[in-house]
Amino acid sequence: MRHRPTLTADDARRMMAAAKAEAAKHDWKVAIAVVDEAGALLLLERLDGAHGLTAELAHGKAKAAAALRRPSAMAAELLKQAPGLALASIGLPLPGGVPVMCEGECVGAVAASGAAAHEDEQVASAGVAALG
Repeated sequence: MRHRPTLTADDARRMMAAAKAEAAKHDWKVAIAVVDEAGALLLLERLDGAHGLTAELAHGKAKAAAALRRPSAMAAELLKQAPGLALASIGLPLPGGVPVMCEGECVGAVAASGAAAHEDEQVASAGVAALG
């Protein structure tokens, strides 16, 4: 039997705290999602002032990053090369989702939505970086 790393609830809370701190530092009104390797929500928070739709968008971006094991921004490129992927439930092919890799395995993803695309990705990357 193979053993693989997984995210814990504490990992998710640490990533959320770091992502929220990055967003607050720049006064970005975003929603932040943390998902496991299957794209299931572990944590979701919509910061004060963030539009209601941002929560769904953040979850979709995180789901795409986890499914593809690469930033969600790359999903748009993959869809150009393989349009059939659009039929799969891979999440949203929009910038702002970043996979969480551990020991060569994708264990989840963090995503943000509500600011400019590169700012969403900056918030998500800050969350991932919290795991060191």
